[in-house]
Amino acid sequence: MAKKNKAPTNELTKLSDTELKKHLDESYKRLFSLNLQKETLQLHNHREIPRTRRTIARLKTIARQRELAKGGTA
Repeated sequence: MAKKNKAPTNELTKLSDTELKKHLDESYKRLFSLNLQKETLQLHNHREIPRTRRTIARLKTIARQRELAKGGTA
């Protein structure tokens, strides 16, 4: 089982861009794993799926804020 992503938002904002991308990739892999466990009826804590989705949203928000702060639009 993958490790839980329970980093507070203030800790996420301190990460570098590469670390942020790494956390985002890990969160997507975790979400895939959780959805697979759900479909095979092996998921014990169903609240992990929305929690992981929120983590992904937080990471994407931080990445977008940094992008806008640099002046980029794409």
